[in-house]
Amino acid sequence: MSSKLKAGIVGCGGIANQKHFPALALLKEEIEITWFCDIIKERAEKSCKEYGTPASKVTIDYHDILKDSSVDVVYVLTPNINHSPITCEALAAKKHVMCEKPMAINYAEAKKMLVASKEYSKKLTIGYQNRFRRDSRVLFEQSRGGELGEIYFAKAHAIRRRGVPTWGVFPDKAKQGGGPLIDIGTHALDLTLWFMNNYEPESVLGQTFQKLKDYPEGNMFGPWNPANFETEDAAFGLVKMKNGATIYLEASWALNVINGKEASVTLCGTKAGAEMFGPQHINQGYVVTNKIEHDIQMTSQPSEGGGIFGFEGAGSQAPQDLEARQWIDAIKNNTEPLVTPEEAIVVTQILEAIYESAHSGKAVYF
Repeated sequence: MSSKLKAGIVGCGGIANQKHFPALALLKEEIEITWFCDIIKERAEKSCKEYGTPASKVTIDYHDILKDSSVDVVYVLTPNINHSPITCEALAAKKHVMCEKPMAINYAEAKKMLVASKEYSKKLTIGYQNRFRRDSRVLFEQSRGGELGEIYFAKAHAIRRRGVPTWGVFPDKAKQGGGPLIDIGTHALDLTLWFMNNYEPESVLGQTFQKLKDYPEGNMFGPWNPANFETEDAAFGLVKMKNGATIYLEASWALNVINGKEASVTLCGTKAGAEMFGPQHINQGYVVTNKIEHDIQMTSQPSEGGGIFGFEGAGSQAPQDLEARQWIDAIKNNTEPLVTPEEAIVVTQILEAIYESAHSGKAVYF
């Protein structure tokens, strides 16, 4: 492997342009994008012009990337239904793979990815960039360090008041596998399991709703087309873990609540509790901790530090930039990525069970 990694991008849509391309552009000394693939050729050409080199190539067939022996890593940034087949083929072609979240549309497809990663001894990670937020790192250290004691109840929040995505294939159930549960609920659940260090679910009871599809007014992304809205608009799940711990998961693109709460977690432990607040999407979230000290109920949260003009500090780096840096380091140094497929597959397993429970009206037992 050369000192500079060579990458192939499969899918040059929204997530590529909003997250991955800008992050990789900051790491030009470490990685270069040699292939841009999209089923819409003009989109791939535009991305190549903006983020490629004079030698970069464009294709509408991702197999062209897999045939190129010089490619070290493939980024799978497609609709959910394509995550598993493209990832498995890329791993078989001896490429490392960064696949966007969720891992796959169901557990069986995710299992194929995990097996392929082990069979071909190539690294696989899933795009859960919220783990790299400052508040996430704080809560991770608190929970894993034992400050909260035994965490026996948690809430995974992924609620928008009116934030239905109106672009791409988000409301297409066949291509995405579901709606807000698999789209944004997946981030909240990943964080929760990671904080708790608990990946052994026992049972799931879930319910989904499609109540607001015909009321597109007031959406922050403009009105959606009710005729094309095929997924749920809200989903809720109660997850019981094997050790008795319980997780409540709420996910919605559109729910009549006053305040939304997305990619956010509440943890309740025997020693203390903690909850995430603030605008996580711009990396300005913070953690509020509650506990008993000196026989008094105490609440603590970060104080305003008082900035220095022209200096934001090292902690201000965007989560997606840290994610890209850590992934490249994992490949070059042959270390584990922060997000492992063994962890991500459990997220997919639980999400699928919520859908299954909602459909059958019965609890799902693992």
